[in-house]
Order: sequence, then C-alpha cells, then structure tokens
Amino acid sequence: MAPLSDRKIRELSLKRGMIEPFAESSLGPVISFGLSAYGYDYRLADSFMVPRADFQGPLDPKAVPADLFQEVKGAESLLLAPRSFLLARSLEYFRIPREVLVLGFGKSTLARSGLLVNVTPLEPEWEGHLTLSLANLSPYPLRLYANEGIGQLVFLEASDLCERSYKDKKGKYQNQKVITPSKVE
Repeated sequence: MAPLSDRKIRELSLKRGMIEPFAESSLGPVISFGLSAYGYDYRLADSFMVPRADFQGPLDPKAVPADLFQEVKGAESLLLAPRSFLLARSLEYFRIPREVLVLGFGKSTLARSGLLVNVTPLEPEWEGHLTLSLANLSPYPLRLYANEGIGQLVFLEASDLCERSYKDKKGKYQNQKVITPSKVE
C-alpha cells in the first residue's frame, strides 16, 4: 500500500466526492486543516456529546445507556474537562473508494496540549461523518474549536481490491450523519 499524493486526494474528492466539503488549505490564525502532501487534515464540527456529570458508571461499550450523553450543538468552542472525554464528529463527510484504506492521527498542535484524538480506520467503501473520541489527558481544561483542524488522515491505495468492503458487509456505522455512540449488533 502506498499513500495517495495531494494530487490524487484532490482528484478523488472533486471528481468522486471522497471528501465534502473539500478544503485546499486553511487561512488565518486557526488550527490548520485541508490538503497536505500525503494526507488531509479534517475539521471538528460544532456538535458534541458530553458524558453527563451525574453518570455513576461503569461504562460498558456493549450497552451504552441512552441517557449517558448530553448533546451540545452549535458551539464555536467547548472546554473539555481535565482527564475526561467526549464524542464529536468531523465537519467533512467521507466516501472512501473500494481501493483505499484510511488511517487517522491526531494533530501535533493538539497533542502538545494533552488532547488524544481517536478515530478507527476508514475502511474501503465506508461512508459518513467520522465519530471521534476526544480525551483530555492533561490536568487542565482544554479548549476545542469547531470548524478548525482536529486530526490528519492518510489515504493508502491497495495494490489489489478487497473481496469484501465495509459496504458489502453492511457495516453498522455506514452512512452515519450524526455522532454515533458504540453499537453492538
């Protein structure tokens, strides 16, 4: 597998809708986003799911309580409490081609402030907004900014097409448009 170049990422995004909205690069004093040499820095949307302070736990990923999260919409920024986490989503919507696998990483600017960005691989033919788990590892509140960079994706092109894609498997997170807590089906 070889990483896709900026040219190929741009072409797949503009001609096949791989990334929408697609940004060449950011302007102004923001946490950077947009196309890079061999990847794409995606943005944080303005909605979040914050665990309720009165939740007593334990948290079971196989049975997430429906009332665990409080939704926050339309926030320009949000303070993430020390040693806590929340769920968020990408501003961009992704349509991954069958010949591509995507790996995600956090941005160094945010990592240096204690933010851990967790996103699982974007499998071939997966489609949707990314649901992100954002954890503040620091002992201080950490400000997150909507519509600015939150993580980087590296697109890898396969030398051979897979037998079964995420779409073929009818994956449970296919076409997600909202923040989606864990599901077990």
